[in-house]
Amino acid sequence: MCTGCCGCCSAFRPRYKRLVDNIFPVYPQDGLVKSNMEKLTFYSLSSPEKLDRIGEYLYQKAARDIYRKKYGFVVIAMEAMDQLLLACHAPTLNLFVESFLKMVQKLLESTEPELQILATQSFVKFANIEEDTPSYHRRYDFFVSKFSAMCHSGEEGDKKNNIRVAGIKGLQAVVRKTVSDELVENIWESVHMDKIVPSLLFNMQDSGFHSNEKPNEDIVEDENEPPMLAETCMRELVGRASFGHIRTVLKPVLRHFDLHKLWVPNQFAIHTFRIIMFSIQAQYSYTVVESLMAHLDENSKSSAAIRTSIAGVLSKIIAIAAGESVGPTVLEIINSLLSHLRDSVKNCVSQSEEKQYQEALINALGEFANHLPDYQKIEIMMFIMSKIPFPLVNNQTPADNLLQSILLKSLLKVGTKYQTIHLNTTFPVSFLEPLLRMSLAPDSDMRLLVQKILHTLIDRHHNLEKLTKPTVDIADLDLVVEKSSRPDLIFINKHGPIIYDALYTSLQIDTNTPENIEAIYTTLSLLCVELSSAETVIDLLQLVLGIQNLALTNNSLTTAQKFNLHSLVICLLVLISNVANLKSLEEYASQIVEARRQEAPHLLPEFMVHYPSNSEGAGKVPHLLIDQMAVCEYVKSHGIDSSRLLQTSPYGAGGPGIVAAGTHRNSWIDTSRGSITELAGVSEVDSAASSPGVLRKMPEEELTFESMKRVLTEPPEVRKEAEAERRKMLSHTFRTATFSELIRRTQPKHDLLQNKLNDIFKSLSANEARSPSEEEEKRPSIPTYEQNFPELFFY
Repeated sequence: MCTGCCGCCSAFRPRYKRLVDNIFPVYPQDGLVKSNMEKLTFYSLSSPEKLDRIGEYLYQKAARDIYRKKYGFVVIAMEAMDQLLLACHAPTLNLFVESFLKMVQKLLESTEPELQILATQSFVKFANIEEDTPSYHRRYDFFVSKFSAMCHSGEEGDKKNNIRVAGIKGLQAVVRKTVSDELVENIWESVHMDKIVPSLLFNMQDSGFHSNEKPNEDIVEDENEPPMLAETCMRELVGRASFGHIRTVLKPVLRHFDLHKLWVPNQFAIHTFRIIMFSIQAQYSYTVVESLMAHLDENSKSSAAIRTSIAGVLSKIIAIAAGESVGPTVLEIINSLLSHLRDSVKNCVSQSEEKQYQEALINALGEFANHLPDYQKIEIMMFIMSKIPFPLVNNQTPADNLLQSILLKSLLKVGTKYQTIHLNTTFPVSFLEPLLRMSLAPDSDMRLLVQKILHTLIDRHHNLEKLTKPTVDIADLDLVVEKSSRPDLIFINKHGPIIYDALYTSLQIDTNTPENIEAIYTTLSLLCVELSSAETVIDLLQLVLGIQNLALTNNSLTTAQKFNLHSLVICLLVLISNVANLKSLEEYASQIVEARRQEAPHLLPEFMVHYPSNSEGAGKVPHLLIDQMAVCEYVKSHGIDSSRLLQTSPYGAGGPGIVAAGTHRNSWIDTSRGSITELAGVSEVDSAASSPGVLRKMPEEELTFESMKRVLTEPPEVRKEAEAERRKMLSHTFRTATFSELIRRTQPKHDLLQNKLNDIFKSLSANEARSPSEEEEKRPSIPTYEQNFPELFFY
């Protein structure tokens, strides 16, 4: 039996084994024998069917050397494997790959860090090779698990970083190798993502975002450090994910932050989700926002600090998704944010942490709206307005107040991101009417929020800061005033009455603070500046005189509130005369200001809650008040028709109340003077006109030459349209107004009709008491249906 000691049987060994044996030197430090390696490579290329045997033999030799701890020869065997892998691209490469992967796995199972790193480097080279034919049976479960474990290495010193870098590179190689071929193992399954994603996040935590507000710049700049390399791998992983695989990446991210309590503080969470948002395909960005909102739902029972941090992350990334959100997606995001706000109100009313959570949601809402086009911002404001419950006078609870306040703050946040161009576009009827109704809420803070919303939306020339505080020194403000456009004038002619009426009614509320009155001053001042025109002066002056009359006659207001109203009136008069360039009226206003400075400084700004006890009312010093006749003369001297100022003011005792939005004012109908009782009169006339023998009469028409001329020149369709709109307005008012308000508005202002009816009934009773004469008995009786109603019955 041959023992092989003389080597005579070596000639019977296969050639590939001899070629493999010849590449190993006597001493491992001498390295691979290059000349023999070239022979082995040539043989492999010429006989590719031998590749699988060559690979298997190399694996056996390496496994034996690992067991004997001859690591030098193991390194040589791995180097030979790498060279053969790079040189051979034949269809039979799959057979060699199996041996190659077995050898890589063997090295990874070793406890030596050097061998693990060497195996990882070989696997990365293999991952960069594009194979001609797919392999259906190849699996990478072990490699995912092993590389993930290497990412969590606890070695000390440089070994830890080297092993972690090798693990991250290995995961990156696995992803590259699997995502490029759909026929191989699906790397996007949760069993793999639950290992890959947390491993990357674990290394990213060391970047400095986890413990500090600012990252460690020395670490971030070095691309060979685990944190930076993990970020690169995360970007590549997310960038390669399709729409169906995004959620499989996000779920382990959210779970990792929950398990390791990384939400508070949320600097690292913000950094991570920014990486995801900027790496993901743009059309999929909404999925990230949706997943975060769903995770917020899952944490509804968590502490307010955690929910606030999640909402803070949402506010930082939601702007990135806004640019790609269109159609229903926008309203879905807004509706979800509003739902979280409502749930927050139900959970708690007073905790400061809960308020921080609400502020974070509001900021997220504002950031999202800031990156949307203007037409979508209008839709968002209208959508939020539709979600605000209208205030109830008697049944209002603190939770209702808080919900209304939070939703109004959300509306204000969106409004600050919107730039008004045309008022008719900014204030559609479906948005303006409920907003004005909210301006009459019982809570003073809520009314203040509504006025701030109006300020933001009305101000187009950045005059808001200059008009925040009432002042009589208008010339020092340097206001930016431009001539009103035709669409703006049409808007204020159509909707001005209900806007002015809402502001006037709001001034009657006895719970107004100086801040409320100052806010109304700012609103009226902005309207005056933005709608600077001779056509709007009369309406504003009518309102100014009405507010002065309110301060003199309304007994429900405190003395301080009345003084504040007088100060408001003189400030508005000075502003109107200055903006409209009415010099004579401006001089008249200056005279009143000087007189008040001398005799009644409490009738000038600033507004206060309490005044000295020796402050006298304005009614005792008439020369300190604005005289209606004088204002008419001064306005008339500038060529402006002041006839409406001489007529009965539309702002009488109690005011006419808010007329339904959308009322159209034609050139021959002044709806600014229209109250509910007058509208009721119109309806009665329409009803009476259908009766035979009764003359139709239009009580709102002025029987002057100009009014008759307008009636004759305008087509009848305009009159019919105006009447239809008046009926619609009346019907809307009676449907929406409260019972007490209807009683006040429909209460008759005189007893003329009642007196006439009483006279008729008395005469009838007197006739019944008298005995009929013979002539009367002989007179033929007239049938009832032929009798005409006397004109006394008509009013």
